[in-house]
Amino acid sequence: MDHNLPITIVYWLVALLPLAALLVMLVLLKWSAPVSGGIALAIALASSFLLYQAPFDNALVGIGKGAWDAFFILLVVWPALLLYQVTDKAGAFTAIRKGIQEYSKNYLFLVLAFGWVFASFLQGIAGFGTPIAVVAPLLIGIGVKPVTAVVIPLIGHAWANMFGSLAVSWLATINIVDFENQSLAALYMAILLWIPNIVAGIMICWLFAKWKGVRQGIWAVLIISLIHGGGQLVLTQVNPTLSNFIPTIVAIGALFVLAKWNRYSEDSGLEDETDALQEKDVDDEEDDDVDLTMNQAFMPYYVLTGLSVLALGIPFIQNFLSGLEWGFPFPGVETGYDYTVEGVDAYSPIAPLTHPGTYLLIASIFGYFWFKSKDVYEKGALTDIWKGVKDNGIGASLAILAFLTMTQVLEHSGQTTVLALGIGEVSPPIVYVALANIIGITGAFMTSSNTSSNILFSPLHENVVQSMEGLSLSHVIAAQSAGGAIGNSIAPSNVILGTSTAGIKGKDSEVFKPTLVFCLIAGVLVAGASIVLHLFF
Repeated sequence: MDHNLPITIVYWLVALLPLAALLVMLVLLKWSAPVSGGIALAIALASSFLLYQAPFDNALVGIGKGAWDAFFILLVVWPALLLYQVTDKAGAFTAIRKGIQEYSKNYLFLVLAFGWVFASFLQGIAGFGTPIAVVAPLLIGIGVKPVTAVVIPLIGHAWANMFGSLAVSWLATINIVDFENQSLAALYMAILLWIPNIVAGIMICWLFAKWKGVRQGIWAVLIISLIHGGGQLVLTQVNPTLSNFIPTIVAIGALFVLAKWNRYSEDSGLEDETDALQEKDVDDEEDDDVDLTMNQAFMPYYVLTGLSVLALGIPFIQNFLSGLEWGFPFPGVETGYDYTVEGVDAYSPIAPLTHPGTYLLIASIFGYFWFKSKDVYEKGALTDIWKGVKDNGIGASLAILAFLTMTQVLEHSGQTTVLALGIGEVSPPIVYVALANIIGITGAFMTSSNTSSNILFSPLHENVVQSMEGLSLSHVIAAQSAGGAIGNSIAPSNVILGTSTAGIKGKDSEVFKPTLVFCLIAGVLVAGASIVLHLFF
């Protein structure tokens, strides 16, 4: 990549400023997401014009691409909000909570089943925020406090981002990076991705009941993680496209076996000690008045799962449906430092027939008429449903729009490149292979996408590897990819998606705190494992 960007400490800190400011505003100052995103965007624009010599058309193209990226995510947000409101106004979550207790009275097991295993399955087949949008309301439905219900799928689904969604991130990466041995690269990725998987399982147990929860859940965590991480590791050497999808299905089957074990079928006693569950009303007569069975209440989710597996899990059907796609053309732009972004005929095209938002919308429409046929809606339910969607959707849309336009402004002005290359300038090989993980986390934080993080930074890593003796491209991209997966747990757009569908708008800072802890623990462990791979393999 030819350019004259100044890789200096001043330019590097200025490029970092919008991201650092965003984190401070959201987590420490607890400002609203739309306000924080808008200010971060303004900072990015100011640095682009004043320091990075980006002309107006450069910023305009970045804003246009960011708006299109936001539209892609909002196609998940609004149908997900609709599905939640349709289900909630029918009283279906109460029916699900009552019915699920017939299979297991152990709430920790149920939280792991929904927040880790089912969330991973949804990431394996659909992705693009679907696990958070679907699972957070389900966890609330079985009695989990809303903030915790958002945190759990955020960390529970993260490991599945690289090879999930039928390995879309892997396919994008091998299209832009020239690996000498793709199987070896996939193996290294699978090894590193196993780390956030098992960390997520343990941390979910800890969130439920601290160390007592870990002791209670550890056997389920170890068994499921062996299926998840071990299965993915083996299958990357056979069929990377299905290497995440198949283990997540097998893990769901393992839940039914584990549910027969008294350890996970009976009340563990932790339910009275945990802070993760909402307090039950003394006169909890609502359960007795439910007019739906659990299977009837779960019907929209059965439809969502069935459609996703049929359309996305069968390759020839998926290939046929994805043939219809469309994206806007964007011209190439250049800054005063000769940093160029090439033009495209169709930027990030959307395939509506394979977009998860389509299946969420179908499930929502089906759910409304299904519940209406069961006569469980009160008068004016449709108005209440729309009001709930609108009240939560508008703020979320503004925030996501601001986040993603900021990301594209940083990329098109060259600031993202300065961030990555600045790290490479001061890092010897053993340090750089560890910091590649941090770069991956940063990319996912910026773009809310493992795929976008890899597309953004993998070519830069390739340039660094070619100029730095002793580095392996497979090691560096594996660390980048694992970081990109972990970073989805703190991506502002994903957090906003969760708080919106959980009905806790404005509590983003409360969600960020535990997800940042997960990100720190998993990131440090992956960095350490990356160094081990670099030294001994």
